[in-house]
Amino acid sequence: MDFLISEKLDLIILGSIFLAFILSFIPKIDYVIDKLSKFFMLISVIALIILTLLVSYEVIVRKLFHGGSIAIQELEWHLYDITFLFAIAYTLSHNKHVRVDILYNKFPKKVKLTIDFVAVLFFIVPLATLIFVEAIPFVQMSYAQGEGSGDPGGLCCRWIIKSAMIWAFLMLYLQAIAELRKIYYKWRHK
Repeated sequence: MDFLISEKLDLIILGSIFLAFILSFIPKIDYVIDKLSKFFMLISVIALIILTLLVSYEVIVRKLFHGGSIAIQELEWHLYDITFLFAIAYTLSHNKHVRVDILYNKFPKKVKLTIDFVAVLFFIVPLATLIFVEAIPFVQMSYAQGEGSGDPGGLCCRWIIKSAMIWAFLMLYLQAIAELRKIYYKWRHK
């Protein structure tokens, strides 16, 4: 399976670019995807709140009682992963992603829209597709091996957190489709 995916990765990425372009013409698809993106952001916020509480607990237990738990430390890492992975699409939807704004802000609106269109279609879509496609065998292997923590008292089922990559980059791909729709709408309705 890995060999077939890697062998046809260029076709998969080209197909995903074409599919994203076609799907971006579906009316109101951006509205549905933005709602889904908000749901993943809500999960991210909840993970951040739980992470904050766990870190506070861990600090108190270590400093006052000279204790701690490897499982809680690993859970903190997992929550940290979820916090950032599930916020990627929402960040893109609110135009808060990393960009070189020094030049971008000086361009006229049509040039900005063209840059956004090219960036989304030819950079974000292929990146999201690449990570999504390559993460699937990565998670499958982790599941098949029953991968868990190497530390005593650590967490089992490491495939669960690894599958967060699949969900995060699927959402990024969908959000890219929504962004293409928004760019198209801005072009048409100056």
